[in-house]
Amino acid sequence: MSTDLDRADPAPGRADAKISFRDVVRTFPMKGGEFTALDRVSLDVGEREFVTVVGPSGCGKSTLLNLAAGLVEPTSGEVLVDGRRVAGPGPERGVIFQQYALFPWLTVRGNVEFGLKLTSLAADERRRRAEQAIDLVGLSDFADALPKTLSGGMKQRCAIARAYAVDPEVLLMDEPFGALDALTRVQLQDQLLDTWSRRKRTVVFITHDVDEAVYLARRVVVMAARPGRIHRIIDVDLPYPRTEELRLSPEFARIRNEVWHSVYHQTPAGSAA
Repeated sequence: MSTDLDRADPAPGRADAKISFRDVVRTFPMKGGEFTALDRVSLDVGEREFVTVVGPSGCGKSTLLNLAAGLVEPTSGEVLVDGRRVAGPGPERGVIFQQYALFPWLTVRGNVEFGLKLTSLAADERRRRAEQAIDLVGLSDFADALPKTLSGGMKQRCAIARAYAVDPEVLLMDEPFGALDALTRVQLQDQLLDTWSRRKRTVVFITHDVDEAVYLARRVVVMAARPGRIHRIIDVDLPYPRTEELRLSPEFARIRNEVWHSVYHQTPAGSAA
């Protein structure tokens, strides 16, 4: 039995699904009973698709991502990657969190190369892949720098490079830009899309920021809370590459307002529509 992905029956839904959530429920014990974080969530994310997930606090966004990462298991239902049931973490899924989780005693190169040391790659190949990933995120001039000398944005680029170095097929990103200032955040959004355009991967990106969700994604998944479930899925019919002009366009504003309304003007569970 695999430690990360197990075989499952072919998934229904879209034929190009890279990630599938099938009727997923996740509960957590709490005093006097249990808390339902996700309630019967079903979602397909296509091959090489960029999907963002937004919703009010407590809607289960991070739980959804942790299930795909294999960090937690569903209470019922299943999560599939390439038609195989997720049964734990695996190298085909890179995970990036808001906290950079860099080793302070290692350089940028050392941090990026660290994950590769868990593979059977020779030292020179590990170095080559690390250098390639560092160049991909624009940190070549800082490869020998320690994290304490880097800005917050540079630390997050290092974390992204570390994920890319192991060449994952899926990137799972949990509010990676949430702690950054507004200008740095916009710059890293553009950097991420540039990297994604060159190394197409399936991306699930969790965020609280509606503008960020629309700017990055092909589809925005809007979650509803208590219990967590999918409220709406909104297509972002805007071309790539995304630009500042596009961000300021009426069409962007229209989609942004549609997502905003879906997030912040939901009918509470159990209320009449």
